[in-house]
Amino acid sequence: MKWFMVKGIFLISLMFLAVLFGMQLANEGIHNMKGYDDVNFKDAFTVNENESGNLQASILGNDISSHDLQQKKEKLEEMKAYNFFSSLGKSLSEGISEATEKAISHITDRINGE
Repeated sequence: MKWFMVKGIFLISLMFLAVLFGMQLANEGIHNMKGYDDVNFKDAFTVNENESGNLQASILGNDISSHDLQQKKEKLEEMKAYNFFSSLGKSLSEGISEATEKAISHITDRINGE
């Protein structure tokens, strides 16, 4: 049993190191495939702090601000879209909650002898 545990731990650590080594090789391969460092290549998601201390986020090179998110939220509220499954889920959860509360109160009443 002792040797089995030693072998198991050894294999797990060996696989962990192999995964780390593979990730490093993949990273180097991506940089080699690009061939050079270009400042025009942007990360998929970046967060930067500007001079005034505010955070600026960009997704795929498009700047995102809190004003954009607020406008989208207002637009969704104006649309007042009706989602059948959402309303069905809400009514189902309310019904289950009420039934559970009634069942628990009925059981506690029986236990207390009321």
